[in-house]
Amino acid sequence: MSEWRTVRFEEILSSPLRNGVSYPSKMRGQGIPMVNMREIFAYDIIRDQECELVPLKEHELGNSLLAEGDLLFARQSLTYEGAGRCVLVGASERPRTWESHLIRARINRKLADPRFIYYYFRSAKGRRNIETIINQVAAAGIRGSDLKKLQVPIPPLRRQVEISALLGALDDMIAVNERIVITSRELGLALFAQAVAQEAGMEVSVESVSCVLTRGVAPKYSESPDEMMVLNQKCIRGGRVSLTPARRTLRDKVKAPKLLVRNDVLVNSTGVGTLGRVALWTSDEAATVDSHITIVRFDEAQVDPICAGFAMLRAQPEIEAMGEGSTGQTELRRTQLGELEISLPSKERQRELRPKLDSLEARAGQAVHESRALATLRDTLLPQLMSGRLRVKDAEKIVEDAT
Repeated sequence: MSEWRTVRFEEILSSPLRNGVSYPSKMRGQGIPMVNMREIFAYDIIRDQECELVPLKEHELGNSLLAEGDLLFARQSLTYEGAGRCVLVGASERPRTWESHLIRARINRKLADPRFIYYYFRSAKGRRNIETIINQVAAAGIRGSDLKKLQVPIPPLRRQVEISALLGALDDMIAVNERIVITSRELGLALFAQAVAQEAGMEVSVESVSCVLTRGVAPKYSESPDEMMVLNQKCIRGGRVSLTPARRTLRDKVKAPKLLVRNDVLVNSTGVGTLGRVALWTSDEAATVDSHITIVRFDEAQVDPICAGFAMLRAQPEIEAMGEGSTGQTELRRTQLGELEISLPSKERQRELRPKLDSLEARAGQAVHESRALATLRDTLLPQLMSGRLRVKDAEKIVEDAT
């Protein structure tokens, strides 16, 4: 640690902190992608994710475009934990801007490595530093004027690059796995769509081919790791289940029909922005869902549950449009979901398709498992490297042994 020094954050910036652009909803839908709070809380590194489009004017392009290596901070959040969240801007094929609730920081690369600074603010030490400037009135937030004054500990530039390269290699492996997950699902959906298009199959309502169609439980939350995992709406994203936001509920309060079974389909059934998201449950782990999620369990005597699950994934845009209710209270009734018509290939074609879909989902599941292990390793090394307690060479050996 003797080589480390402490600097004010503004001392390592190449330009002043800058808030993003603001456009009314009615003006959005065309132009260039705008990174907003949705991406900030869904991803750690912003690459080529789909973003809302805004008509950024030509004279605004110079000051309002993101560059690889920029940092984005959440200026405001409804939760204390979200305020000041930091993400890294990665490479992208398209120019992008960012919304007004975010602060952009551009690092002077002659003084600091952007990826190192990103990892610092992701560490527990960096988060505690951010928490010293969070203001909480109606919502939690930070000000650029406070952010630029934060004291940031940094080693020599060469050491920064070594640390960020090691941690970045783990993140890059995770990114490769994410691409495998996405590609596997895209290929599966393409195979399913082709099978449906090639022959006259089946048009059935969800309820007519389901043996379970029910909302989840009202959880009795517990902090004990021995209790049952309960999924919530945040767990369903991109057609898959993320266990990171899951909590625990008392096991003896969960009745049999609401215990998840492999190949169940989970549908977010309340809330603006989350209603209608569909995911396949592909685990054998004991788990349930809360009452904001509907469980659809297909009857194997009538349809192949994997094929029916892919039919539900294809129908997600239709399901998202089915909600009804006042703003903020959107609701998808069980009977509505049961009436949904889905298209399936013939039973014979379903049997032929099943092994292919199973293989693709298994490969994606393996990639997800590998990513969790890599993320755990990264998050274990991060505080030790940031504190100087662990040398880069020793950390490299740990990574080599683990991968």
